[in-house]
Amino acid sequence: RSTLTTNVSMIARCWSRLKRGLLYLFIFQFVYIILLRWVDPPITITQLVNWATGDGLRRDYVRADQVSPYLRLAVIASEDQLFPAHYGFDWKRIQEAMAYNKRKPTKLRGGSTISQQTAKNVFLWQGRSWIRKGLEVYFTFMIEIVWGKKRILEVYLNVIEMGKGVFGAEAAAQFYFNKSARNLSRRESALIAACLPNPVRYKVKSGSRYVQSRASVIQRQMMNLQSDPVIRKLIENR
Repeated sequence: RSTLTTNVSMIARCWSRLKRGLLYLFIFQFVYIILLRWVDPPITITQLVNWATGDGLRRDYVRADQVSPYLRLAVIASEDQLFPAHYGFDWKRIQEAMAYNKRKPTKLRGGSTISQQTAKNVFLWQGRSWIRKGLEVYFTFMIEIVWGKKRILEVYLNVIEMGKGVFGAEAAAQFYFNKSARNLSRRESALIAACLPNPVRYKVKSGSRYVQSRASVIQRQMMNLQSDPVIRKLIENR
């Protein structure tokens, strides 16, 4: 009986410490999310892995108004045309991606929105586990509430991988075109956006037929979207 009482007491103490630890963790991540509403995120897990594995790390965080409106428009046209309208998730696109992946399990297609990609790249790691996906849903929901669309787009353009070891708009503009991100042209922006589905495989300046063709499609989509007042509000410096 004494041993049983001791074991129960130990379990109770462990459970109490676990609950306290989880509470502290929740408070920390909540404060961190709020802080990143105004402060640039430090190094991300993806960036750290790239650096540790020898792929290098080029990055230079800049404000939204230091990025060409063309690039802001290009990533919306390429990655998430419903970005201004949804609340973090494009359920139709997710369902289409799931159906496609079921048909072709060797050629997986993503259905992530810009908000989901931002949450994954800032707070989490790469991968397709259910745990990571569950956390991605939580962080996506939180940044939609706390940050808002303009801040999400700004952070996305600073942390997303745009080439092997190249992260963010400024680093990509300097690496590929030897200019500031604010001076990127419509075509240059479309070329960068064309490689985002797989920036390690697809090269911005490779001259490949796929990248050139995709960039042209993105440019046409940009023309279709640029007159939308909600999108103009997101991409213009106001």
